[in-house]
Amino acid sequence: MSVYVDDMRANFGRMIMCHMIADTTTELLEMADKIGVQRKWLQHKGTYKEHFDIALSKKELAIKNGAKEIAGRELVKLMHAKLPEEKRLL
Repeated sequence: MSVYVDDMRANFGRMIMCHMIADTTTELLEMADKIGVQRKWLQHKGTYKEHFDIALSKKELAIKNGAKEIAGRELVKLMHAKLPEEKRLL
């Protein structure tokens, strides 16, 4: 079980953002709490696309707290793996 942050660098106002996902909702929310990201910012709650968009400063904190840095392609693969088998395209 793990938490992951990707290498995306998207501008959002003055911030640069990336994605944070986890193997389970519990892990994702626990990491959000540890790094100071409000739970209300959870996107696609309860779906295979569940994630947070986090600032790079929060990404650094997540990595210090055990998150694994991955490429965007790997993030997509991890999300896809959460789909029920009958809905997967590959």
